[in-house]
Amino acid sequence: MSIVLVGVNHKSTPLAVRELLALSDDACATGLRSLVDGEIVREGLIVSTCNRVEVLTETAAGRLNESTERIIEFLTRANDLPRSQFEKELYQHTDDQAVRHLFRVASSLDSMVVGEPQVLGQVRRAYSIALEAGTTGRILNRLVHHAFRVAKRVRTETGIAANAVSISYMAVELGKKIFDSFAGRTALLIGAGEMAELAARHLINAGVSNVLLANRSEEPARALATELGGTPVPFNRLTEHLSRADIVICSTAADDYIVTERMMRAASATRRNRPVFFIDISVPRNIDPAVGKIPNVFVFDIDDLESVVSSNIREREREAQRAELIVESEIMQFQQALRALESGPAIGALKQMFQDIARHELKRQRNRLGPLSPEQEASIEALLLSTVNKLSHPMLSQMRHSSDASDAEIIEAWRDIFDLED
Repeated sequence: MSIVLVGVNHKSTPLAVRELLALSDDACATGLRSLVDGEIVREGLIVSTCNRVEVLTETAAGRLNESTERIIEFLTRANDLPRSQFEKELYQHTDDQAVRHLFRVASSLDSMVVGEPQVLGQVRRAYSIALEAGTTGRILNRLVHHAFRVAKRVRTETGIAANAVSISYMAVELGKKIFDSFAGRTALLIGAGEMAELAARHLINAGVSNVLLANRSEEPARALATELGGTPVPFNRLTEHLSRADIVICSTAADDYIVTERMMRAASATRRNRPVFFIDISVPRNIDPAVGKIPNVFVFDIDDLESVVSSNIREREREAQRAELIVESEIMQFQQALRALESGPAIGALKQMFQDIARHELKRQRNRLGPLSPEQEASIEALLLSTVNKLSHPMLSQMRHSSDASDAEIIEAWRDIFDLED
């Protein structure tokens, strides 16, 4: 058995490639059912966010290369892409490396903004989708729940999440570099999801006077506007709203550009060259990069936020180091739990075999014992089984506490000696 993780993230791969690989929730569920075949890839889940697309699997022993190839082929089919367009960008982690990577992701140590709380929710969502798709089993279930435990320890035992920031917060911080003050400014949020709500709250805290909310579905926009004291506006009149907005933050799940160069040029004509600031935190991007060519229009996407994030990362390095130690200790604990999970069936089968042998011998020699009452027969069987259990205990105990590769080989040897099934 091997744990395999293949993917891309904001550290290794530019946005232009990541957005090609991004998958919706429905695509993740459908894709997992086709990826997990029960032979090569036996369990799987997919984490697809604006900063990463990662496929985590449990793979049959000795079939690592086949598993990796199957994952790459899946990404090719799911996104209708030639593999040459993204294969060189992929990283691969196996076993302890894969466990370490998942623990760091869940603990937000691998995030663009170290300590951001949103990433744990994204991992939970990915796990929920895999559960609904029926593609997780005893290995990934244990691994993901252990990752949740690690994330909780990191949050409670370090200061890494103190004054935690998010991508939305970073977007607002970048906006402050365009405007000296947000007082009297109007913000337009396109999309009414979690990222949009976070952005709205940060903007209000920063002093924005008016918040407009546009969403394809009107009800979520109205509900969020009521909660935040903003104003819902019709999605089909975006050009009109763009002419009013000084700050535009776009966070939707659309597959194409929502704001085009033509729309923004029409809106700019009525703004009289007043600056407007765009942050596109959607993947794929929903704001045409050509919008940034218009005078006094500033467009930034997720990758542009990294420069703002860097100072925050430096401030959190000390707490991150403490968090890394927690991750390493939890990897060892997970190793022990996994070994117990792997050795458990062999130990149970061997113990049962010894007891069956004892019962068989008792039955074979029963006639030599003469007449016995039911109580005497039960006592003899109990005595025999107790003796067998005590004699086998040292060996079974050693198997149960296996701690390295050689011990794992010993367990496999016992399986072969006694012809135990997996």
